[in-house]
Amino acid sequence: MDAELPANLESYPALITSGGIGTRLLPFSKEIPKEMLPIIAHDGDDSLQLKPLVQAIFEQLYGAGVRNFYFVVGRGKRAIEDHFSPDSGFLEFLKKKGKSPASMSDLYAKIRSSNLVFLNQTEPLGFGDAVLRARTVIKGPFLVQAADTFILSNGDDYLSRLARAHRKYHGAATVLLRDVPHPRSYGVVEGDALEPGILRVRSAVEKPERPRSNHAIMPVYVFSEDIFTALSDIGPGRDGELQLTDAIQRLASTGQPVIGILLRPDEIMLDLGSPETMIQALRLTMQHASGKDVDAGDSEAPVAVGGMQNPNSIEDSASTENGSLPPLVPVMIEVPPVSTPPRSEGPPS
Repeated sequence: MDAELPANLESYPALITSGGIGTRLLPFSKEIPKEMLPIIAHDGDDSLQLKPLVQAIFEQLYGAGVRNFYFVVGRGKRAIEDHFSPDSGFLEFLKKKGKSPASMSDLYAKIRSSNLVFLNQTEPLGFGDAVLRARTVIKGPFLVQAADTFILSNGDDYLSRLARAHRKYHGAATVLLRDVPHPRSYGVVEGDALEPGILRVRSAVEKPERPRSNHAIMPVYVFSEDIFTALSDIGPGRDGELQLTDAIQRLASTGQPVIGILLRPDEIMLDLGSPETMIQALRLTMQHASGKDVDAGDSEAPVAVGGMQNPNSIEDSASTENGSLPPLVPVMIEVPPVSTPPRSEGPPS
């Protein structure tokens, strides 16, 4: 059966997880889902727009051929379901006012040509629990992506690489990886090289005290249905949650193929899980939408605003020729110059 898997994502359903509380973004995230935080996008007519992160993920996967979407949501996430419910009356109202944004009608067209299902995660019991919610509705291989992480990749090539490797190596799990200098707060894998940028994973550990590699798990995966069995067989792990990394380790330890795909140096991960990384995501997407070169290494750089002398400061960069935010964007908060906190393998509970 694995030999018949497609080498692209057109036949794969996507599970987008958005059930986490977003504790690092409180008090904002008490009632507003962090997945609805904006990134900056280009709308095609030389103007910029603020786009909810979860919408950007949906549209990226749609562009890769995905048409079946499952959203895992929890309490307080109704805004996500509302956002993906076409509102023709709203468009008519805008039209009467002389405003007819193509971005809204284009989004609604994509939604209407897709199948969207919302799955409720009643308690924030971990990334693994969120994935397990899909066991009764998804059959065959599927893609998983956390809705607080977006990958900037030329032609969305990382998605194609995931699908091709999953098929080529008959993967039970194919995981996206990124080499980071400080991997202790990530899920971390060890493995053996199969070809440049691809490895066979031997072990996967969530937030190890002594990481044995710099290969950090990014929350984008392609799984076979075997992941559901692995999740059902393990118990709660770190922080009392059902950890997806532990289920990946279960697959690897039982001899099933677990494949790792490394992000390339020019591919950038945007993480909106904390105030610091949110600011950095806005800065990087402004550069990307403006057609300027984006430094991939900069996505882990410290961020400081409010006039502090920091070379990665938003305010500092705004005054340079290659600045990422125009001067009209208000910078009215002050953040200590701390290192960007690395993310875990899934949305924080």
